Amino acid sequence: MRFAVSPMWQVGTSFRLLKAGAADPVHRRWLEQVRPRVAAAGLDSGWLAELIPPSGYAPDFLNPAPTGPAPTPAEELAAIAAAPADRVRRDLDHLRHHQGSIGPRLRSLYADPQARLVRVAAEIGTYWELALAPYWARVRAVLDADVFHRARQVAEHGAGHLLNELHPLVSWDDNVLRVVRRQRTLSRETAGAGLLLIPSAFKGPGLSTRVAPPDPPQLAYRARGVGTLWERRTATGSAAVVAVLGRSRTLLLTELEAPATTTELAQRTGISMAGVSQNLAALRNAGFVTAHRAGRTVLYARTSVAESVLAASDDT
Repeated sequence: MRFAVSPMWQVGTSFRLLKAGAADPVHRRWLEQVRPRVAAAGLDSGWLAELIPPSGYAPDFLNPAPTGPAPTPAEELAAIAAAPADRVRRDLDHLRHHQGSIGPRLRSLYADPQARLVRVAAEIGTYWELALAPYWARVRAVLDADVFHRARQVAEHGAGHLLNELHPLVSWDDNVLRVVRRQRTLSRETAGAGLLLIPSAFKGPGLSTRVAPPDPPQLAYRARGVGTLWERRTATGSAAVVAVLGRSRTLLLTELEAPATTTELAQRTGISMAGVSQNLAALRNAGFVTAHRAGRTVLYARTSVAESVLAASDDT
């Protein structure tokens, strides 16, 4: 049994949340920022929109088995693009069974998986850059904290205790793992090697499973601490940071509490466009800021390093 932080599990669950159209109280701020970008890029009516229904089954090939504890988005996208044709068709047959039919785009994927998967992976990459990459430092911190907490549970109380505490639908008793409302019986010989536990920042209260032998079974669950994910973290004790970085760069970092474009930052701060660009370049070179391009849009976001520096200034 092992844990993995999987970018693609965040893709599917977050896209489903966007597609639902509801004003989710936990992710409201993220939805308000991301939904217009996704619509402007046409992603609300592309491959993902057909592959991920509002509820129920989504194709397993969208969540390749992580080969390590923290695969990169590029690694998982490559695995999606290289998914075996028979697995893709089997998943689409399953999706058709649940939905009653699939549209022309998915029928073309069924006919020629090798050619179409490249397009699917490219669209997912665009979605990642628009919707998740600018927020990844925050999301990753929550996911890592969840894994750390549960790994400590294993160390202190054993794996059985962890599984019994993981989710109300999961129980471990008499050497058998039971998942409520999952009708499939799996033995150690047919299930694949081990068990993958995958925290997600965007999942609802339910539990998601992926069973696609010979890959190990995956259990995806809602991570602890998600309720604090979008809390405002604007620095109040920024004088110490100003002394090191200067007023303009500290102001830009403070404004990047939510990812923003150069134009938005100039409008908010009163700094000229040229000044914003120059200071962002310096902050990026120092590891305080990352840039994420999708089409004509470039979003800047604070890194975990910047978050730590601002948090430290609040404590002084």
